[in-house]
Amino acid sequence: RKNVKRSTVKGREYLMSVLKEDPLGSRSIDSVKLSDAKEWAIRMSEKGYAYKTISNWKRSLKAAFYTAIEDDCIRKNPFNFAIADVLEDDTEEKAALTQEQEDRLLAFAGSDPVYRKYCDEIIILLGTGLRVSELCGLTTDLDFENRCIHVDHQLLRDSELGYYVDEPKTKKGARQIPMSEKVYQALKRAVKNRGKAAPVNIGGYTNFLFLNQSGLPKTASCYESMFQGLVRKYNKHHKPEEALPNITP
Repeated sequence: RKNVKRSTVKGREYLMSVLKEDPLGSRSIDSVKLSDAKEWAIRMSEKGYAYKTISNWKRSLKAAFYTAIEDDCIRKNPFNFAIADVLEDDTEEKAALTQEQEDRLLAFAGSDPVYRKYCDEIIILLGTGLRVSELCGLTTDLDFENRCIHVDHQLLRDSELGYYVDEPKTKKGARQIPMSEKVYQALKRAVKNRGKAAPVNIGGYTNFLFLNQSGLPKTASCYESMFQGLVRKYNKHHKPEEALPNITP
């Protein structure tokens, strides 16, 4: 299919590399049976891959074998089975922070000499529901007059391309998010306190709002490590019953 997102392409390339290291990858497509497909899923689990990862890979393989059926190479699809019949779903359910947890997190971050500089970014993430890549894509060209965040792109980075801009993750990802008073003030402060920026133009976008120490736009990995450290430090200084869960922006 044309116009496939880069993240999807990279995911398929990684699946191909995994298959090359697995016995299934050397099999002819017409020799793969239902039992082979189920054994493959079990091997992937034993190698430590997450349930959702294996489920996504199975969906890709099912689509590939469906194409083989259409081309009259095989009659049945060996990957046409429920993954839950083979593997136990051990995925930890994600739960949103309660208002009390958000308040305690922000209060702690605001009083900490290391993490207080991230307060505005945390306020914006919590108050808008932006994906972290969408936060990274924000520029200083914000609609303060209408108090609205127009989301039409995300900023990403990988080892091959470096920085690149992509459309929102889903078709409904392009949207307008109203700024609450708290978010409005946080964005105002972020623009005012923005550091010296390196001259970059990424996909036609410039003047990115949140910068690292080199003056380049921040990426998701910056926030992932920040939240890990913040939650770890918070939990170290609070009672077990007040501990926060892992936060994945």
